[in-house]
Amino acid sequence: MQELFEPLSAGKLELSNRLVMAPMTRSRATGKGTVTELTAEYYRQRAGAGLIVTEGTQPSVRGQGYVQTPGLHSGEQVAAWRTVTDAVHAEGGRIFAQLMHSGRVGHPVLYPDGGLPLGPSPIASGDQLYTPDGMLDHPVPQEMTPDDIARAVGEFAAAARNAIEAGFDGVELHGANGYLIQQFLADGSNVRTDAYGGTVENRIRFAVEAVRAASDAIGPERVGLRVSPGGTSSGVSESDTPELYSALVAALAPLGLAYLHVMEELNREMTRRIRAAWPGTLILNPHPTPDSFPATPEEGAEALRDGVADAVAFGELWLANPDLPARIKAGGPYNQADRATFYGGDHRGYTDYPTLG
Repeated sequence: MQELFEPLSAGKLELSNRLVMAPMTRSRATGKGTVTELTAEYYRQRAGAGLIVTEGTQPSVRGQGYVQTPGLHSGEQVAAWRTVTDAVHAEGGRIFAQLMHSGRVGHPVLYPDGGLPLGPSPIASGDQLYTPDGMLDHPVPQEMTPDDIARAVGEFAAAARNAIEAGFDGVELHGANGYLIQQFLADGSNVRTDAYGGTVENRIRFAVEAVRAASDAIGPERVGLRVSPGGTSSGVSESDTPELYSALVAALAPLGLAYLHVMEELNREMTRRIRAAWPGTLILNPHPTPDSFPATPEEGAEALRDGVADAVAFGELWLANPDLPARIKAGGPYNQADRATFYGGDHRGYTDYPTLG
């Protein structure tokens, strides 16, 4: 599997290998949305990745969708993230912050003013929010006005600038998994009749504007976008996935982004379609085969050999194996992830996974 260990250029960033650590929510930030020394150790341990993409990080107060998730919209949050980027860079690693506006996937208990979460249309996700006091239904979101949309675009740009101030190598906008950007893309959650809804060209508008704003703020070579074509997380649905993502890729291709990150939800044919249209670096979070979960390093290497991706992202494998490159080279064994400790808690299931030897 030598393909996984070849160097790669992503934008102006030189990656030492093609193993990317996928973003994973771990819910271990403080109530103020600041990361801790434990977070710095968690990412430092995994600095052997060619690129780390952090857990979803809210670009604004109203962008938060879960308890104990970090932000990048206050000076205190920026300073705290600096301890993480310093730790990763000291180990020779590279790290992007994932900017995640959750949109309708939120709840009034998360916001100081007790207001409603925002969404492209007043359609609830149908999912729930976990809180220490129990599960709460996501409410019907407040439909975003044109001013709300412009404000959200500006928040992505401001958070991108904050990320660079915090020492990140770049940012990845989260356009997947049913969060705000995909809520605008998907016709099941976006039934607007203005310039941001209806046709495919209108539904991709918010995504393109957000990516352009972040690119204008810090340079397109420092910006990536994650998408999950056909994904149905948090109740989103797309009736026209091939046409939708063909239009999105065509609109973004001229911008010169660092990469496009595809979370593979459908069959490989959709990925091939995107690969053929995308001129830059493509990171693939491969869909596992029916007899393997999560996806294996072998499946990642095969995607590289097949030319469908330039780098491969893994989540659970990195979570449980901080020394994943060494384990791949050794042919294993691999630690098994403890799902009971995925979200919240202390160092257990976070920084205490053993390394080889």
